[in-house]
Amino acid sequence: MLRLPTFTYHRPKTATEAVAIACQHGKAAMYVAGGTDLYPNMKRRHQAPTQVISLQDVPGLHAIDWLPDGRCAIGSMVKLSKLEHDAKVKAAHPAFAHAVREISTPLLRNMGTIGGNLLLDTRCTYYDQTHEWRESIDFCMKKDGAICWVAPGSPRCWAVQSSDTVPLVCAMEAEVELVGRDGVRTIKAGDLYRDDGIQYLTKKPEELLTRLILPAPTGWKASYLKLRRRDTYDFPVLGVGACVWTDAAGTVTKANVRLGGAGSYAIPATESEKLLVGNKLTDELVAAAGSAAMKPARTMDNTDLDVYWRRKVAPVYVARALLACR
Repeated sequence: MLRLPTFTYHRPKTATEAVAIACQHGKAAMYVAGGTDLYPNMKRRHQAPTQVISLQDVPGLHAIDWLPDGRCAIGSMVKLSKLEHDAKVKAAHPAFAHAVREISTPLLRNMGTIGGNLLLDTRCTYYDQTHEWRESIDFCMKKDGAICWVAPGSPRCWAVQSSDTVPLVCAMEAEVELVGRDGVRTIKAGDLYRDDGIQYLTKKPEELLTRLILPAPTGWKASYLKLRRRDTYDFPVLGVGACVWTDAAGTVTKANVRLGGAGSYAIPATESEKLLVGNKLTDELVAAAGSAAMKPARTMDNTDLDVYWRRKVAPVYVARALLACR
């Protein structure tokens, strides 16, 4: 049986109090929302905080607010199952509600939160094992070791970003609100992530993600597609988030395509985006944009299914996601 290490459990009543505790304990502290990722990681000794700061009692983090300008502000502690079934969210942001519904299982969505999914730890075939398994082959550089078993000659970690919501909210140009020792700041969701399997977040360790802010649902359409082995459970081996802005004539004025499950962050399919702008979403254009997504889908042997097949599937899924935006 895998057991949790010993830790002190904090239940602050405000975001400011939570940040103060995190600042006090530094690297020894971690926030916990639903706990569906942190606690299993602690049992496998991927993470071993001695101070765990629960966000359950911070009331402002549990709300879904509709702002006067049509944007939707979602507290980081809102349960995934609540978002999945919220009628107003489903009507205004069907692609987002679909991406949430694709996360794990109903049981885990009843526990997991949107903030937890946005900050999900990167994953890898060699990293997501028990402490004893990792010790037997020697630890990897993401935890306790000095080598990346995916690419032993590489100076960096290639663990993959595997959240279902991240590719989509980045494509939608959503925003996130962070509270830190210096107060509140708001950044684009895409600016929260970096291409690094270990240091995959740009936020400061003590900063608390308090809200996800979705843009007003006008002038654009988004979609999300997920590839996985088992349809009812697994993390994505590819997740495509697409968002397309069009004018009154149906001409694309802006397009964002992000590939999840293929790298340490949601990879921009830049060439696909360039092909779309200034044109209408014809079948031929969509197929060409899909083909252009093969190069950035730099699949490696760090997750499920065959590496080369996963790379070849990327153009198909990008094309399908774009067709859904049409």
